[in-house]
Amino acid sequence: MKRETFGSRLGFILVSAGCAIGIGNVWRFPFLVGQNGGGLFVLFYLMFLIIMGVPVLTMELAVGRAGRSSAVLAYKALEPAGSKWHIHGWFCMAGCYLLMMYYTTVAGWMLDYFAKFASGQFSTMQSGGAVDAFNQMLANPVEMGFWMVVITVAGFAVVSFGLQNGLERISKWIMMALLILIIVLAVNSVLLPGAGEGVAFYLLPSVERAAEVGIGGVAMAAMNQSFFTLSLGIAAMEIFGSYMKRDNTLPGESIRICVLDTFVALMSGIIIFPACFAYGIQPDAGPSLIFITLTEVFINMPGGQLWGSLFFVFMTFASFTTVIAVFENILAICCDNFGWTRRKSCAINAVIVLVASVPCVLGYNVWSGLTFLGGKNVLDTEDFLVSNLLLPVGSLIFLLFCVSKWGWGYDKYRAEANTGEGLKLPDSIVLKRYLQFVLPVLILIILVQGLI
Repeated sequence: MKRETFGSRLGFILVSAGCAIGIGNVWRFPFLVGQNGGGLFVLFYLMFLIIMGVPVLTMELAVGRAGRSSAVLAYKALEPAGSKWHIHGWFCMAGCYLLMMYYTTVAGWMLDYFAKFASGQFSTMQSGGAVDAFNQMLANPVEMGFWMVVITVAGFAVVSFGLQNGLERISKWIMMALLILIIVLAVNSVLLPGAGEGVAFYLLPSVERAAEVGIGGVAMAAMNQSFFTLSLGIAAMEIFGSYMKRDNTLPGESIRICVLDTFVALMSGIIIFPACFAYGIQPDAGPSLIFITLTEVFINMPGGQLWGSLFFVFMTFASFTTVIAVFENILAICCDNFGWTRRKSCAINAVIVLVASVPCVLGYNVWSGLTFLGGKNVLDTEDFLVSNLLLPVGSLIFLLFCVSKWGWGYDKYRAEANTGEGLKLPDSIVLKRYLQFVLPVLILIILVQGLI
């Protein structure tokens, strides 16, 4: 059966960037910038994105485009006879399920807050009430469960229509809306009284602020974020490589995806930090930054109902593009390996994801006493396993498969990456040795630090 391809190059870039753009960009990136002293963290982040993120992204795309299938069968098509690289494809599938077990819940939080702002429910909230509002949501399993179901069912509904008619068409519209929203929100934040101090904190590097945290710690945090932001290691990007045409080189396309991903992350900070400084709120509030700190800002802001609604619909779009991209990977693995139709795969996997997401929903209320690794709750445990184990280990496997003689091999990987028009990987022994010996060590450092 002929494999589907993207209808346009723009569709591929927007869908792939939509997969990369998610909660990590618009939630995690800003609070990490705040915790790590501002501008110097941003500089480190950009550097590590170029030397770590882009190469591994080209490798995932290369495996997909050369193998013309989802991870298991793509590995089988490219691996040396008798080797077992394809086993990693099944771990990729497990990683996608595990990611969706909590990501659908958090995306549901975004949609829930949008509904509350849009309906005026937060308009009567007193100053200081954001903490209570967030805790009330977490304590209500029916409320959280409802929005998780909405996100999950909507996601599978989109991908049930196929690559071009479902994922690509909807992602294009959502991404266009997301980019317009982020510019509108950023302009509004920059025009707030006292916003200049927030912009300066965010974008001007300060060695003094970074030294308070420890410059080594800032660099390590930036390396982690630059690596995790692209959702590498669980074949979420590999599947889009399998749908690519061969008209353009992979380094060029990878850089375009990274530019779009980084633009959204940077602009999220432009929305958040001026607003925090304008209203005298600490910008290093951590994970509560979105749901407590910014909600407090919006309820005290003129026109706060409108700006809060726009912000949380933007957040919903950012998380939903990741949801449908990962759902597409799960469907493709099932269709490729089990011979299921797309509709059958959607029906079965919708049930699996809905049931598997229940522990995360209940982990804040009914099962709040349930803790795992080091006292972590359900969501934090699931996130730890994906972010600190499956993503770095998976990326290391993709890397070694592409650059070692026991895998696909560097020359074949480079030939695939350079097929088409655009920026090519140079024929450089320095680059080859960097990818073979230095980059694996950097990924191992991320893995060990994350596990510690």
